[in-house]
This record gives sequence, structure tokens and C-alpha cells, in this order.
Amino acid sequence: MSTGRRATRRGSDPTVLEDERGRSPRAAPSVERPRGARGSYPRVRPPVEDVADIAQRLAVLLASGVPPAAAWGYLADSVLTAGGASKARGFEVTVAVVTAAAHAAVRGGDTPRAIAAAVDETAIARTSRRGRGGGASETRDAWRGLAAAVQVATESGAPLAETLRALAIMWRDLGQSQRDREAALAGPRATARTVLALPVVGILFGAGLGFDTVHVLVATPAGLACLAIGGGLMLAARMWNRALLRRAMPVDRMPGLAVGLVAVGMSGGGSVAGAVERVTGACVRFGLAPPSADAVGSVVTLAERAGVGTVELLNAEAERRRRDARSAAQESAAALGVRLMVPLAICVLPAFMLLSVVPLVMSILSSTLRGI
Repeated sequence: MSTGRRATRRGSDPTVLEDERGRSPRAAPSVERPRGARGSYPRVRPPVEDVADIAQRLAVLLASGVPPAAAWGYLADSVLTAGGASKARGFEVTVAVVTAAAHAAVRGGDTPRAIAAAVDETAIARTSRRGRGGGASETRDAWRGLAAAVQVATESGAPLAETLRALAIMWRDLGQSQRDREAALAGPRATARTVLALPVVGILFGAGLGFDTVHVLVATPAGLACLAIGGGLMLAARMWNRALLRRAMPVDRMPGLAVGLVAVGMSGGGSVAGAVERVTGACVRFGLAPPSADAVGSVVTLAERAGVGTVELLNAEAERRRRDARSAAQESAAALGVRLMVPLAICVLPAFMLLSVVPLVMSILSSTLRGI
């Protein structure tokens, strides 16, 4: 890495990271963006997929028998090594969260709290509070969901690997839905930018023909009316597009998470009531939606009547919710591409006519009348 401090091993213990001065770094180093690395990875990679990668790797390490503290240490070493070579959007958040979790795990501290605190201290949490899109909120909730899963598994003594694998699949689905929304928006966005450039082309075209379209647009009552109405239509199109994007965002950003965590709490040998209480406390602590009493109650009733394991049915219910959310996200993204064409036709194209074509026609008519 090219930063002033370099992460090294203390002896042969993979769980302990320190800098060249022998002190554990309190914050993750900034992620540098090397030149000449364009094209080596996808240009736009949703940050929520970084959470999925960490969850998947942690699940593999834990399933292989690696202790949790050592697993977090290996992950921290991995992201610190990759941090200097990666310029993926939001990767600095991954570096900060994993490093904080590793330090907390090594010291026997509160690892879930360290994860949540690291997320809150990064730019992604501030961006989410400012309301700049739903991607930041989904990523923040994903990190907090990971913290809740670690807390529930630790308190109940349950194995965490299978839950982390299921959460990784859910977060990759969220990342794919973000990609689908961006793809749906790409066409209308490119068309709108092209149409926005057309008034300038029209004005220059009129000037090249000897017509003073700029004077007509800014110095005549009719031109000022066209300018005001056209500008208003463009503003309305922008607000309309934002509203359509907000409506396309999923209502439940973590589908099946709470139900799956109840299964984790019960797999450690706890009762249904105890698992629900434990999961509810974790969800409230990290700002997530608590488990629904109806969802858990219906599964428990079915398990009791059929005489089967409640944990397996809860996992099946969580998977069903994730599957339904995935299908809904795909349908929403497909419909979004069509709906975004409506503001283009109703607002953007008429604005082009008012800002470009009408002033040109008025200038031509004015020149013609003066020549008669």
C-alpha cells in the first residue's frame, strides 16, 4: 500500500493487525485510486455487493472451523491489502467496517456495535441521511443487518455460517435490483440530455441562418413566456423522474432478515419467545424492522400442527420473502423503463419545442415581416 501506515502481522497471529509503529490503527486508511486502472473492474458496482462478499467470505471461514476473531482478522488483512488497489464506489466503507470489527473481535469487544459505529462514521451514512437515493440506505441497512446477525448468533450460541450465506444471496439480489434501476434509467436519461442540448443547437442554427433567436427568447414577452414555461417543464420532468425512482424502491430493504434471525436464535436451542425477544432487541438496536408476529406465529402454528422443525420452516419463510422481493424488484425495474418515458414525452419534448423551435419560428416571422 502507498499510505503512510502499513498493516502487518504481530508474530504469526492472523487476528492482530498493527502499523509500523506497533499501534493498532483506529481508522481505516483512505482508499487510493491508481491511475491507469480503468476497465479492470465494473465501473458501477453497487456497494451493497461488498457487504455480500464479506458475509460470504466470513461464512466460508466460520464453516471451515476458523474462530470468529481469527476470521475477522483474515478479512481485515484481505481488505487492507485490496484497499490500495481498488477504487470501487463505497469500498472505503468496507475497509472501515471490517477493520473496526476485527479490532473489536480481537479485544473481546462488542463486534456488532463496532460494525454499526463504523458505518455511521462513514460518508455512506451521511449520504443516506441526506436522502441521496436508496442505494446508500440499502447498504447501510445491509451492514446493520450483518451486525444484528452476529449479535443474535453470539447471544444464542448458534452457528452463523448458513445465515450469512443466505444474507449474502439477499444482498446480491439488492445489488442486482440497483443495477436494473440504473439500466432502466439510462435510456430516458441519455435521451433527456440529448434533448436538453437541442435548444442550444437550434439557437446556433438560427444564428447561422441570420436569425436572432437569442434576442427573441430573452427580450420579447412571447420569448420570455416560452423560456419560463420551458424551464418549468424541465423542472417538472426532473421532479417527476425522482418520484418514479422513489416509487420503484423496495419497501422492505431487508426482506426475510428478521424471520431468518429468529431461526438463528432458535437453532442455538432457545425457545420461540426467547428468540423473538432476542431478535427484536437486535433489530431495535440497529434500526431494522423487527420480526412480524403474524409471520412468526403462522410458521410456529404450522410446525406444531405438523410436528416438524420450526427452524426449517422459518428458513423456508425467509427464503420465500426474499424470492418474492427479488421478483418484485425485477418487475419494478422493467416497468420503470416504460414509466420514465412519460415525463420525457409530456415535459421534456414540449420544453424543447418552446425553447428552440418556437423562438426560431418567431425570429423567422419577425425578420420576414420587417422585410415586407
